[in-house]
Amino acid sequence: MVLTLILIGAVAAVYATACAALMMRLGITFRQALSYLPLKLLYRIDDRAVRIARKSEAPVVYVISHQSRLDAALMLSLLPDDTLHILDEDSAKSAWLEPWRELARTIAFNTEHVFVSRRLVRVLKRKGRIAVYMPEDVEPDVRSFRLYRAVSRIALQGEARVVPIFIDGARHLPFSRIDEATAPRRWFPRLRIGMLEPLTIPELVSRAGAAQPTASGALFDRLAEARSTTNLAGRTLFQAIVEAAGRFGADREIVEDVISGSLSYRRMLMATRVLASRLARTTAPGEAVGLLLPNSNGIAIALLGVHSAGRVAAMINYTSGPANVTSAIRTAMIRTIVSSHAFVEKAGLADIIEAAKAGGARILWLEELREGTSRLDKLAAFFLWRRPVGPQAADAPALVMFTSGSEHAPKAVVLSHQNVLTNAMQVEARLAIGPRDFVMNVLPVFHAFGLLGGLILPLLAGVKTLLYPSPLHFKLIPQLAGKKRPTVLFSTDTFLSAYAKAAGDQDFACLRMAVAGAEPLLAETRRIWMGRFGTRLFEGYGMTEAAPVLSLNSATHEREGSVGRLLPGVRARLEPIEGIDEGGRLWVTGPNVMMGYMSADRPGVIQRLEEGWHDTGDIVSFDREGFVTIKGRAKRFAKIAGEMVSLGAIEMLVHALWPEDKHAIVAVPDRRRGERIVLVTTAEQADANELRRRGKEAGMTELAIPQDIVKIEEIPIHATGKTDYAATRQIAIDRLGHATAA
Repeated sequence: MVLTLILIGAVAAVYATACAALMMRLGITFRQALSYLPLKLLYRIDDRAVRIARKSEAPVVYVISHQSRLDAALMLSLLPDDTLHILDEDSAKSAWLEPWRELARTIAFNTEHVFVSRRLVRVLKRKGRIAVYMPEDVEPDVRSFRLYRAVSRIALQGEARVVPIFIDGARHLPFSRIDEATAPRRWFPRLRIGMLEPLTIPELVSRAGAAQPTASGALFDRLAEARSTTNLAGRTLFQAIVEAAGRFGADREIVEDVISGSLSYRRMLMATRVLASRLARTTAPGEAVGLLLPNSNGIAIALLGVHSAGRVAAMINYTSGPANVTSAIRTAMIRTIVSSHAFVEKAGLADIIEAAKAGGARILWLEELREGTSRLDKLAAFFLWRRPVGPQAADAPALVMFTSGSEHAPKAVVLSHQNVLTNAMQVEARLAIGPRDFVMNVLPVFHAFGLLGGLILPLLAGVKTLLYPSPLHFKLIPQLAGKKRPTVLFSTDTFLSAYAKAAGDQDFACLRMAVAGAEPLLAETRRIWMGRFGTRLFEGYGMTEAAPVLSLNSATHEREGSVGRLLPGVRARLEPIEGIDEGGRLWVTGPNVMMGYMSADRPGVIQRLEEGWHDTGDIVSFDREGFVTIKGRAKRFAKIAGEMVSLGAIEMLVHALWPEDKHAIVAVPDRRRGERIVLVTTAEQADANELRRRGKEAGMTELAIPQDIVKIEEIPIHATGKTDYAATRQIAIDRLGHATAA
């Protein structure tokens, strides 16, 4: 009996000591520490960010993303004890929550009437604190979004700061409020509490810069920003995908190609371990390793293998020509390239391999690696697939990608692990995508859009992805979609238009959405896909330098003709342009914006951005709710007789006039006016008089109407689907002759 009492006393003393330590570290009361310690131990909670909430000066509104029934217990234990918690009816009545409800004031409100009361404003004006639990909806319905309007209004009237709170891992608890098919359950997931610095609603609105969202939009984006910065914080791509394997199941099939079939997380990461071990022996930490592979299971394995080894993956655009490949290899100082004999032979890339060798790279063939793998290597991979082979650092370079070069020579863009992971989470915070989806990716992964949307995001979100090697198979891709039944497609307007022409009415009926980027989405393309397949097309905007997405339309935040609102955490400013009355040249900054460029004159050296701001080179405008409209590339404006003319706007006019054909507007030199505008088109019926008439109806000046029409069989495009304006412009110059265009 005495021994029992001694043991009980010892346990109580240890428990009290641990509670005292929590009190000192977090600033909570002893009663709060008593209730919080069991949760801390069970879920191994990372609570370092709690100090932000504790130090926030009143009045303050804590806005919590409500994912599970445990959220209230955690917040009652950690937020200041004078906080008024506004609980949903379930949390207000649950018997098990009673010990935690005793820690602070709580009130239950019906969500229909919660924020019409003036009581909350009075609490804030008395230097009070309130905690509001917002529905965890990536795409909130109209009713849910009313809460954002109400909370932002209360914060404004109460002159309160807002602290967004997100509990990473809570959605996977057994008592999650989210559908199990979207968030698989785990008994004891590790939790991480994320919070952002307190800001008032006016500060949130002004912080976005030129975008200037509404108060409710700014609040919604701030909570989404907390989510995107808390999820996967401090991890590398390899570590984040290993964590996804644990969350969604190591045996879940996650990638598939048309040759090899499907791979589970486990099998993919076992193969990754084998490749990483080889790279660790033959390359140096932090070295750039080139990947010259098609959309296949092999590219997923190679990408993760490079990152597991602690190296940087350089994505080689094998369609850019031998000269560009040699330049890319020298610029990024690539000494090793991972490729495949079968792919090189089938795609006829012998000249690209020779160009790579001329640049100083040696080739590591996957077939030879497979044959040279020993039983010991396989055994190590079986047991150690979760562990990286080399050093891991979230802020280190992860990718070297080369811009498409639609108007100039490609640039080498350096992205960190956090750039890429943050952008994936920013997109996930705007798109409702989850394990029930099935992605079909036809965009090449050497392009940032194809890599993030079609490979990295699905791997992180537990979404199986089908990797197809070429987007140019216009007849085969619809047939494959009809057979495999994907629900999400990432593509471009050019490809979407071509697929729709070749598809049967049922081939894409399985798609619930397609995300379009890289070029403007035409209204005709949107109409065809909705009319024939019932598929919504969401247009986005971005660039390689932004990893790559900057803005995106979604189900509840959509405006046709725009490219959506900026993603959470992205800030913008506009520089005025002479001759442009509405909008300006867009500069952006944010956690997804690149580390910097590498250039041929300083190979291997990252040239950092000045104060983190990047000049996009695009002319844009923002409306009153923050939706972005692209006016055109700065380089896609022509100066005709002193007047600025948007080539993109003219191109949209021509597409509306002859929607069945492909068109490109280019500017060529002109002796008299400086530049002249030329229409290059596949439309045999294209007529200058009809174009002039339609232009006048649209209010365009005479200077903006193309005076010359060049008819060709096919508009040059890059492998990414973008129009190759450099090649198109050269065609126009060659056809018109130097006498006219000189």
